[in-house]
Amino acid sequence: MPPLDEYAVNPQQIESGVVALKKRQRNLTLLCLTSSTIFLASVVALFLQHDFVYSFFGITTELKQLHMPMSVDANLAELGQHTDYFTNLLSWFGWLILKLFVSFVGAFFVIHFLKKIRFFYTRFQSFILKFVGWLVSFIVLWSGLTFLQYDLNDDANNAYSEAIQYDKNIQQSELAQYLQQTDLDEPVKAYLLAQAALLHKPVDKDAAIPQVLALVKAEKTDPYFIEYGFKPEQLWTMQYQLYGKTLTPMAESVSKQVDQAEQMSDLVNIFIIAMLILSAILSLILFFLSQHLKGRVLRVEQRITP
Repeated sequence: MPPLDEYAVNPQQIESGVVALKKRQRNLTLLCLTSSTIFLASVVALFLQHDFVYSFFGITTELKQLHMPMSVDANLAELGQHTDYFTNLLSWFGWLILKLFVSFVGAFFVIHFLKKIRFFYTRFQSFILKFVGWLVSFIVLWSGLTFLQYDLNDDANNAYSEAIQYDKNIQQSELAQYLQQTDLDEPVKAYLLAQAALLHKPVDKDAAIPQVLALVKAEKTDPYFIEYGFKPEQLWTMQYQLYGKTLTPMAESVSKQVDQAEQMSDLVNIFIIAMLILSAILSLILFFLSQHLKGRVLRVEQRITP
């Protein structure tokens, strides 16, 4: 009979097996974090995709930007926002993904490094305290990135925001006061004031309605209306936001884009829901597999520990 030593398990093999299990468990944890991040991003995208898709076609259901037509002077032209809404929304969505990923994953790294300090190591033995620490880290990272985001965008928006800001009456705004001193055509003034009223926070529909109706009348009676350089998408948005429908031919010309955007939005919505469900299922599977391997490693280590 062969000696019993041949059947003995080499401790080095056990240790290498434990190392391999730990590596697998770490990889599963990272995959779980990634799929969880995709899940969170899908949840956010589910609520944002409608505006995102519409802006891709150059339209929005609510006014988001101040458009300056070609017929305005140089001073007013500078107030116009030079980047379109889709670009701004894309930038905002990119920041959102960045903040979610960095805050979610970064919070785990913060906890990992804090555990190297004895004070935190003893307290993070409690799952509740560890979760509270993770949550605080998430909030701190999110707040820091949010501050950076708005700090970068603040200078570009200050002049535009101040020009359309007013308390109770739109005539108090810098834009309205400037328009009173210019010889711009009345439809152009109505176009700008209607936008200012709809961009006001909260939306000032009482001030916007007379201006939009003036634009509707001008489109029917003014032979030079098309030469003012008004944006059809902007006219559609103003009319839709106030009345839920189009009132003029120029706004109606955008209807094809609206139909395409609605169809695309429905498809994107289905895709996001599918991603959300798949990422949720995958996250749960990876989490339980990771926990199973973690428990297995602990049992092996307990058995080989003298």
